[in-house]
Amino acid sequence: MAARGHVQDPNDRRLRPIYDYLDNGNNKMAIQQADKLLKKHKDLHCAKVLKAIGLQRTGKQDEAFSLAQEVATLEPTDDNSLQALTILYREMHRPELVTKLYEAAVKKVPLSEEYHSHLFMAYARVGEYKKMQQAGMALYKIVPKNPYYFWSVMSLVMQAISAQDEKLAQTMFLPLAERMVEKMVKEDKIEAEAEVQLYFMILERLGKCVEALEVIRGPLGEKLTSELQSRENKCMMLYQRLQRWPECNALAHKLLLKNPDDWQFYPSYFDSLFHLMDQSWSPPEEGEHCSEGSVHHTVAEVVRFVEERIKGEDGKESRSLRGPYLARLELIHRLRARGCPEESLLGEPLELMVQFFAKFGDKPCCITDLKIYLHLLSPEQRVQFINRLSEAAPLGERGEEGFAFPEDTKALQRHLCMCQLSRALGLHHSLDVDGKLLLITELKAHYHHGLKFGKSALKTELQFSDMYCLMAAHVYIDLWTETGDENMIWQCLGLLEEGLSHSLSNAQFKLLLLLLYCHLGAFEPVVDLYSSLDAKHVQHDTIGFLLTRYAEPLGQFAAASQSCNFSLRFFHSNQKDTSEYIIQAYKYGAFEKIPEFIALRNRLNQSLHFAQVRTERMLLDLFLEADIVLSLEESVKAMSLSAEEDDIPWDNMRDNRDLTVFTSWNPKERELTDEHRHQSLEEESVWLRIRSLTLRLLASLAAMGHTASQQNSEKTHENGVGDKSSVHSSLLSQLNQTLQTAAQLAEKRTQYPFPGPPCTRLAQALSSGSCQCQAAALQLSVHLQDLETAGLAKLYSVSVVLYVSLLSTEILHKCKGDLLELKETKLKTQPSFLENLIFFVETVCIVLLMASYCAKILRPLKTSLQKKKKKKKDANTTLPVVVSGFQELTGSLQDLLMQALEHIKGQETGMTALKLASLTIEGNTQDEASFTKAAMDKVQSSYLRSLQEVGDLLKKRAETLKNLKI
Repeated sequence: MAARGHVQDPNDRRLRPIYDYLDNGNNKMAIQQADKLLKKHKDLHCAKVLKAIGLQRTGKQDEAFSLAQEVATLEPTDDNSLQALTILYREMHRPELVTKLYEAAVKKVPLSEEYHSHLFMAYARVGEYKKMQQAGMALYKIVPKNPYYFWSVMSLVMQAISAQDEKLAQTMFLPLAERMVEKMVKEDKIEAEAEVQLYFMILERLGKCVEALEVIRGPLGEKLTSELQSRENKCMMLYQRLQRWPECNALAHKLLLKNPDDWQFYPSYFDSLFHLMDQSWSPPEEGEHCSEGSVHHTVAEVVRFVEERIKGEDGKESRSLRGPYLARLELIHRLRARGCPEESLLGEPLELMVQFFAKFGDKPCCITDLKIYLHLLSPEQRVQFINRLSEAAPLGERGEEGFAFPEDTKALQRHLCMCQLSRALGLHHSLDVDGKLLLITELKAHYHHGLKFGKSALKTELQFSDMYCLMAAHVYIDLWTETGDENMIWQCLGLLEEGLSHSLSNAQFKLLLLLLYCHLGAFEPVVDLYSSLDAKHVQHDTIGFLLTRYAEPLGQFAAASQSCNFSLRFFHSNQKDTSEYIIQAYKYGAFEKIPEFIALRNRLNQSLHFAQVRTERMLLDLFLEADIVLSLEESVKAMSLSAEEDDIPWDNMRDNRDLTVFTSWNPKERELTDEHRHQSLEEESVWLRIRSLTLRLLASLAAMGHTASQQNSEKTHENGVGDKSSVHSSLLSQLNQTLQTAAQLAEKRTQYPFPGPPCTRLAQALSSGSCQCQAAALQLSVHLQDLETAGLAKLYSVSVVLYVSLLSTEILHKCKGDLLELKETKLKTQPSFLENLIFFVETVCIVLLMASYCAKILRPLKTSLQKKKKKKKDANTTLPVVVSGFQELTGSLQDLLMQALEHIKGQETGMTALKLASLTIEGNTQDEASFTKAAMDKVQSSYLRSLQEVGDLLKKRAETLKNLKI
């Protein structure tokens, strides 16, 4: 009998095959198996839900939802059905329905710890913090465990964080949370570190720093053991907020005595010193300086302390610590900024940096350590500094090429660091053209020599000399930007391709190649380069713009769709993933992480890149539709696109782009500034607004077209388009205002340092005339609202304006020119022609959409005229100017498309005829020339691919135009 308790539920056995089919991705078989089971057991609710999961995964969402709702209305309480419905609703992105499930289950089984717990987590997924608080307390009453109580407390904190009224948070939510925790403290029920962390978080948000300090320094603080120096870090932060500078100084001093290499405490140590000096603080005559011990309140004491740490390092035989040496440079920097003469007590910065180089020059971190203090050198000391470093980085004997090379990897690293510091000081930039070419030769020689040290390295490891290669590439780019000689960029591409062949995992080679190919208008090689970077999670937001910015503008429509989908998958999964992180944080008591997860979710939802990708993806879908005219309404409906609603968070837009992802050694005057970042964000926002308004105008066009069709079919004379046209007019007004702002921005012609943010399409869109032409096309639809008035002449004039704007070579003429041409054995590119061609394609698509709307309006007018003509039997009745104007417009568009297709065909023929194999590359060895030619082949192949995709799309649009008749 005892064994009966372990007998498996017969329903589990029956359902097992369906679970297996779903787990293996065999959804059709899962549906069939569920149907078989339901014939025998009609009341087996879980089988219905599993069938619904199969239907959902095979694209039958409506059928799946109705089946799920059948079960949900019965309010099941069996675990199998509830879990299956939870999975289904999660896949449907309907987490709010899970809460209703468990609300019903809890009512039926009020003492179930499991169902109450699931209800709490369901509320957590949708951010119902008040209900979470109530669910947590209900759970604690059933099962009085500390974690459940503190779930409720944390939910109060989340109500405070999410409250729009800060006063409400400070006067109600947080004080209530504080009282709840104090109750547990008084009853001595605090058990875990997470509970102390939560108490600290509440006090900190209430601004009760003194009370928080007492908690941390008291017996509760002893529970903070998971992180190293957790108590000390919290104390330091509180001392700074309370402006208790003596305690802050003494604590930093004490911690640095324990670990002189812990950099995080040096800034606090120096900050507190200067605050004490500003306050003219002096220690008491008797007793301790403060509760944390002795205080260093003079520069002399701090200098002595730092020097003692360095002396302690000099006598050690073990690994030297960089912290004290860098602290000395940091102190000089701060003293100089304050104009304190005591900086001389520490010595001459040049000598100190040479000393640092002698000790740590063979470590890759040396360049990043010293670069931030190079401003301490006067311009006259820069060459002297590099000469002193060259003495500390001896090389071997000179080889056949006339250069001396390092004899081991440590010597290589020292020489490499010296070269990087030279560039950071601007010594490379100050060379003339011949000097730069000689420098490139030297760097390449060092790169090739250094490869011998990495012969036994794994494929995934970087070569020791990779940075020589990267630096040489940067000098090539300097020459390209200064002289305009495109041969420099070809040689740069060849060098980077060679570098990548030796270091397959070098992300910097890939990033720079990606940027240069895009600058040349070649997107095809970029896809594999970006894919090989293997970007993880948030990197799809921070560096994803490098891919999505160029795909569609360079004519690679298929790749553009893929790259946008790839980015959007990450952003859409962010919502679901973040909810799971929050749930895990509740389960394991990591309460301090919950606000961080919420902040991450908000950061990604408000991302500039997310808004750009979403907008561009929808525009691309509309432009690429097989039958652009017939499917506009369907496409807009499928996208859930509304002309009235703007879902872009303009006021809270976050620029999450990582503009420092490229390794660069530019001197300070050539670095990216905050002004550059602000200007770039402004340009990106204006361009996004133009694209968003264009998209919404197309949605408005679809809505007006749908209304017009309904009116025509019902033969009514009511002006049902009125409301829609007012929205359309409002959007047009916004677009025209934005175009004026864009024109003002474009006039600034902001130049960003290389490598910096990519330029937007804004300036080129305006100069090509495409923005103006698209706006004119969308304006035309407004004048078609009342054909019975005398405004027909006005309508005709508008159509003529559009017709002229298309034919006046504003767009198509700017596409004409050779993308790739061979001039005197030099290969020259003109990527602007390709971008203009894409603007032309987009404009044609928008004009066609407008024309299809016009046709819907004009078709009944023409029909009624023909009926009148038959009645009057008057063969000479002329068509109104509006109809003839429309026919003239479509005819001219057809001619324009034919011209564009002829141009593309000519480009393809000319480009295919180019004999790149016979091209001689100056200044390159045979191996280098082969990599350069491979790069040229990639650019040529990419251009041909772009031309083919553009040509195919224009052929579709020409076919659409033929069928567009009234």
